Amino acid sequence: MEGRAGAGSRRAGGGLGAAGPTSSGRAMRTPEAPWERFSAWLECVCVVTFDLELGQALELVYPSDFQLTDKEKSSICYLSFPDSHSGCLGDTQFSFRMRQCGGQRSPWHADDRHYNSMAPVALQREPAHYLGYVYFRQVKDSSVKRGYFQKGHHRTLSRRGDICSWEPSVLPQSLVLVSRLPFVRLFQSLLSLIAPEYFEKLAPCLEAVCNEIDQWPAPVPGQTLNLPVMGVVIQVRIPSRVDRPESSPLKQCAQENLLPAPVVLASVHELDLFRCFRPVLTHVQMLWELMLLGEPLVVLAPSPDMSSELVLALTSCLQPLKFCCDFRPYFTVHDSEFKELTTRTQAPPNVVLGVTNPFFIKTLQHWPHVLRIGEPKTSGDLPKQVKLKKPSRLKTLDTKPGLYTSYTAHLHRDKALLKRLLKGVQKKRPWDLQSALLRQRLLELTQSFIIPLEHYMASLMPLQQSITPWKSPPQIRPFRQDDFLRSLEHAGPQLTCILKGDWLGLYRRFFKSPHFDGWYRQRHKEMAQKLEALHLEAICEANIEAWMKDKSEVEVVDLVLKLREKLIRAQDHQLPVKEMTLQRAQLYIKTVIGSLPKDLQTVLCPP
Repeated sequence: MEGRAGAGSRRAGGGLGAAGPTSSGRAMRTPEAPWERFSAWLECVCVVTFDLELGQALELVYPSDFQLTDKEKSSICYLSFPDSHSGCLGDTQFSFRMRQCGGQRSPWHADDRHYNSMAPVALQREPAHYLGYVYFRQVKDSSVKRGYFQKGHHRTLSRRGDICSWEPSVLPQSLVLVSRLPFVRLFQSLLSLIAPEYFEKLAPCLEAVCNEIDQWPAPVPGQTLNLPVMGVVIQVRIPSRVDRPESSPLKQCAQENLLPAPVVLASVHELDLFRCFRPVLTHVQMLWELMLLGEPLVVLAPSPDMSSELVLALTSCLQPLKFCCDFRPYFTVHDSEFKELTTRTQAPPNVVLGVTNPFFIKTLQHWPHVLRIGEPKTSGDLPKQVKLKKPSRLKTLDTKPGLYTSYTAHLHRDKALLKRLLKGVQKKRPWDLQSALLRQRLLELTQSFIIPLEHYMASLMPLQQSITPWKSPPQIRPFRQDDFLRSLEHAGPQLTCILKGDWLGLYRRFFKSPHFDGWYRQRHKEMAQKLEALHLEAICEANIEAWMKDKSEVEVVDLVLKLREKLIRAQDHQLPVKEMTLQRAQLYIKTVIGSLPKDLQTVLCPP
């Protein structure tokens, strides 16, 4: 089996071990390589501790020969710990996203292509980034006599206001799951099970858990899976791109008599949107517009769990549209891309940054949108909503909570939604129902915006009757923005959405965003594949023997090569064709080759 993008080499004896220095190379894996099932879910598991002399240190990587570059190790170390401004006490869960240092590796693992072809675009494997899911704990250590721990490079770090000090006799430690799958809810649930046990029993517990994960079935979109770990069975359904977005959550399979009864996760990826958006409910629609347009946004929160969850909630509110910009749920001044993302020499990049260090307010004052949220409110009442403020009111360190932006929303505020949510708060409606209501309304808003684009794009597809077997398939007509905008008068979002506003202005800005480019490329690719599939079907339905009568050997050989190429792509899940069409194409290839002289048959079908 080919080594997939970013997969580390894993030897047969790979186990727990210290993370020594390695190069960025990743060895190719053979079909007999161990940890294949493990790698379908996770890249590796890391343990990060705080050393009194060295600061953060990557203590363990499992499997031990998974190869991370020194830069990747450094990023994992810094991103796995809250900074000194977070005030995190006890156990904290959060997540991060970091760039893979070598970029996308190829060739891809075959299973990645198979999974991505069936998964919703928003849940495909990350091709060039790692996703880190962190369980952070402060572990008491009676052997430490100093009043607090402090990073080694005191002076260097103090210039950025990021000295990291810890409570007396407390040893911070993080367990990190590194994956390419955006299954935040599943991996957070998994960490809740294994992290407390690991902190108590250490390495043997972690090795046992990883061996159990190596027995899990692969994540196949559309399937409900039972995942045993530490005496518990987690039951999940992997979303498929053919699912209806509003489909009901997973229900426990009645036909299976599992003991113990499984822990059923309603979703592998969906967050509690209402909890994430509680401080900004009055501005959710404006934030949706900012996400749709790919605007740069800084989210400054009191802790990494709040920053990471809010960033993930923001990037998910465009579903089923794929979020095509960069995003960092938790970002620190020590990130290897700090200078690149905070430079003032060019316009701010299209990225959503989640941070906890107020230093970023000074560093990113030139960014057009900054969202600062305050400490969470523990009561069931709705917290005080952040106010819209002008960017000029941004101050260093003591900046009050607010959405600092000069942006004016194109659409009128959905007052009916806010009224329903506030009524739910008064009636103490469960948060999961509040989240479902909010998610459904955001989904309807996104669909109302995208449906006119989908309809116009479909009109650019050549008619099926224009596809003939012996000519190249016709081209997809170009997307003309003016033609599309004219079509909105009779087929616009007003047909499915009651919200009024400047829809035309929103579409015009959308055309300049990375999300339009990403959406258009994806749809154009799918349409081109559909054209190719229809062309293959047309060839298979034609009378190939009649066609061959007056054709030269060169033309016949050319047909064989083209049919083979189409067949390989179709079998590799790149063309949407029926199994019967594939079988007929194989039969046609045999028929055509059989009509050629023996010497050419030998060339085309070597023994």
